[in-house]
Amino acid sequence: MASTGWLKGRVKAVPSGDSLVIMGSSKAEIPPEKSITLASLMAPRLARRGGVDEPFAWQSREFLRNLCIGKEVTFKVEYTVPSIGREYGTVFLGDKNVSMLVVAAGWAKVREQGQQKDANPYLKPLQDAEEQAKQQGLGRWSRAPGASEASIRNLPPSAIGDASNFDAMGLLEKNKGKLIEVFVEQVRDGSTLRVYLLPDFQFIQVFVAGVQAPTMGRRAQSETIINTITSDEPNGESTTEPRATPTSAQRLASSAASVTEVAPDPYGREAKHFTETRVLNRDVRIVLEGVDKYSNLIGSVYYPDGESAKDLGLELIENGYTKYVDWSANMLEVEAKKKLKNAELEAKKSRLRIWTNYVAPATNSKAIHDQNFTGKVVEVVSGDCLVIADDSLPFGDPSAERRVNLSSIRTPKMGNPRRDEKPAPYAREAKDFLRNRLIGKQVHVSMEYSRKVSMADGPAAPASGADSKVMDFGTVFLASKDGDDASPALSAAGNQLPGMNVAELLVARGFATVVRHRDFEERSNYYDALLSAESRATNGKKGIHSPKEPPVMHVTDLLTASSRKARDFLPFLQRNRRMSAVIEYVLSGHRFKLFIPKETCSIAFSISGVRCPGRGEPYSEEAIALMRRKIMQRDVEIEVETVDRTGTFIGTLWESRSNVAVTLLEAGLARLQTSFGADRIPEVHLLMQAEQAAKRQKLKIWENYVEGEEVASNGGAAERRQKEEVKVTVTEVLGGGKFYVQLVSDQKVTSIQKQLASLNLQEAPVIGAFNPKKGDIVLAQFSADNSWNRAMIVNAPRAAVESSKDKFEVFYVDYGNQEVVSYSQLRPLDASVSSSPGLAQLCSLAHVKVPGLDDDYGQEAAYRLSELLLSGPKEFIAVIEERDTSGGKVKGQGTGTIFLVTLVDPESDVSVNATLLQEGLARMEKRKRWEPKDKQQALDELEKYQTEAREKRLAMWEYGDVESDDEDSAIPARKAAGKR
Repeated sequence: MASTGWLKGRVKAVPSGDSLVIMGSSKAEIPPEKSITLASLMAPRLARRGGVDEPFAWQSREFLRNLCIGKEVTFKVEYTVPSIGREYGTVFLGDKNVSMLVVAAGWAKVREQGQQKDANPYLKPLQDAEEQAKQQGLGRWSRAPGASEASIRNLPPSAIGDASNFDAMGLLEKNKGKLIEVFVEQVRDGSTLRVYLLPDFQFIQVFVAGVQAPTMGRRAQSETIINTITSDEPNGESTTEPRATPTSAQRLASSAASVTEVAPDPYGREAKHFTETRVLNRDVRIVLEGVDKYSNLIGSVYYPDGESAKDLGLELIENGYTKYVDWSANMLEVEAKKKLKNAELEAKKSRLRIWTNYVAPATNSKAIHDQNFTGKVVEVVSGDCLVIADDSLPFGDPSAERRVNLSSIRTPKMGNPRRDEKPAPYAREAKDFLRNRLIGKQVHVSMEYSRKVSMADGPAAPASGADSKVMDFGTVFLASKDGDDASPALSAAGNQLPGMNVAELLVARGFATVVRHRDFEERSNYYDALLSAESRATNGKKGIHSPKEPPVMHVTDLLTASSRKARDFLPFLQRNRRMSAVIEYVLSGHRFKLFIPKETCSIAFSISGVRCPGRGEPYSEEAIALMRRKIMQRDVEIEVETVDRTGTFIGTLWESRSNVAVTLLEAGLARLQTSFGADRIPEVHLLMQAEQAAKRQKLKIWENYVEGEEVASNGGAAERRQKEEVKVTVTEVLGGGKFYVQLVSDQKVTSIQKQLASLNLQEAPVIGAFNPKKGDIVLAQFSADNSWNRAMIVNAPRAAVESSKDKFEVFYVDYGNQEVVSYSQLRPLDASVSSSPGLAQLCSLAHVKVPGLDDDYGQEAAYRLSELLLSGPKEFIAVIEERDTSGGKVKGQGTGTIFLVTLVDPESDVSVNATLLQEGLARMEKRKRWEPKDKQQALDELEKYQTEAREKRLAMWEYGDVESDDEDSAIPARKAAGKR
């Protein structure tokens, strides 16, 4: 009772024969605790690691443990010794004084009290009981010959620590599958126990199989003084008692610990407490299941609960204190493993404890565990990352292609050409090794775990925030072939799996290293096999383990080079006629990135004579998907005919002696284009036959085809439909006839807007915690309406941000406009939102040249274009004539790929191109003789508008003809400069 100092609680642990750890009756997940030393008693001391017990120490502790562990007691603090921070008290078990029971049994002696002799009211009865025990020779007072020596445990060397020579594998082989009796001496965390094997007292550490508890931090204090502890009054009310004041020594120790201590993970303390209340200082049974490479023992732990026994691992995972880990669960029987998996799924559904804020990871798989599937390898992204088309999903399904990172290995990085990063040594070799082995092959995939990783440090580094993403890891198996350097993998049950472990093949060839995981970090189910393969590669000095200089290959990337440089390469590529090449990437249904080994260059290549639907148009994604399945990263043959103004080479492409253009046309995913003359297209008769067959079957783009409709149509809208055509809304107008649009058909517009609207924006970030750099995608507040939009940092302060007023130049990637904002108008953006490409597409009016802002009539032209395009919400039809990639790959104000378009107002069916020509605010580009007939006709129509403006001396024609109409010549300065 609080008024008299008596408290109630349950005994959680018995550290020695004269001390107890008692936890309160609070309903808190971790109730308050007190360590109570029995007043006036002194029991024999148990040995610390490497020491020797005092006689009868173990027996003394066992007596008190068996008497009190897990039972309700009433206790009172009689006195404290501040210098050591210890509380001494009296404990009652029912109506029996525990101290009296211990002394009467002879397991402790009564301490001389000194200044504390009046603090214990039971001192005299205890002294009497001690005297009686001595006379009877009980416990530590035994007079039997050799009893004292026999009571001292013969402790073998501890199996815990780097210096141990403990044979963990030998112990496992001796006791595999057997129930072993152990005594739990310490709980390191919720899933790690330190136990004595009985009766030999071998001290070992056991990890609970199949589960992993949150960590307890580094150098965490073993126990802290508690704030309160409940007590029961006669009327049933609860009160609290304040925490004891820490001593100066405790404060000093606490101060020193606070410098180096790492806080426990969320629910780390709760998981540890859950385990302690069930097994600490208890007799339990374990079944050893396996040993990891560090000689750590993995086992199942069973503790008594009434007449039955409970599985600690299953209890932990059912209550949401631990997560399932596949690599150690594979040591269990199939049924036990299944129970753990199902228990974790239920805990996740119920959002128990560690799963409170659980959200399914942003991954292309429904769930990472048990997601085994078969499919064909579509792409080798790098030596340790594959894209595999799941056979169970239909062709064209966006989720059919699944990105799989190979578990527990790391290959050299491929670098990033955009950042001028070269591939690391053996990166190309690792990727090409997989490409030759896997591309287009059937594989079996066993998904194993997901991990949030830092984009800066790669898959080995856990991370959080906007610069991280979730990656799925698994093991990929390929049908085995003779001569491979790896042995067929075996399942946990010893069954042979369907083929060779691809990760093991890479490691054995010296193209990858094995990741050294931390304790209980998820890893490959075949981790030991990977380590063995790495050892063989190291001993054989293969690949990255070789002392020789790594092979060097210098590749010229003509996609990032200027179009002039591409034209310089044309004679070399035409000279070779048919050449071998590798498809590196599918840019669209008919346009690809190719690597030509003979010339060690990468080029953009477009198939001659066919055009697939453009991005955002119906069937464009299906055309890309078909080409990815058909030719992605395959060895092909090409024949280059010419190069266009953007630096894209045009020609014919064969895969396995089949013309790829025929494949596209047969599938109804492309149109035949003979405007340059059918005689210039190789195998044109095959292409015509393929297109006619698709038309007859009304496949894909021909689903609404009516024979003769195209022949009967003359110009106008019908003529435009033969070209790539999209509906757009204009979002920003620049000078020189350039402007930004959003595709009306792009469903990402609504999706991005919803994502941004759902963001919970906090106060301005703390200066120093968020330092946006040039090229970063962030949230920026648009000054015109204070809305928050995705933006790219164009220019940032050279030094670190020092003030909320520091200025940043930003480009709004979804709208195309640009402005300068302060630091307080920026926020970090989650990777799930920032990773989607910008929605603003840069366009320019085709066939015409509009003066720039610094040229004569440039301001007038820009104003008129804004008037035409931005006067209220309006949709236009953009007929894409060409794509210009000379502006680079990175989007910014006026940079990136440009669509050269004829922009038509659907209400008047008049193009904006023609309107500007008619008003003298634009002029025709220089015409080429080889233009096709239909284009020549369209240009003739435009030239009529220019002639009309010239004759009327409108705008730029007011002083007569422009001196030069060459594309690269500037418009001459206006003679009457003051007339602006």
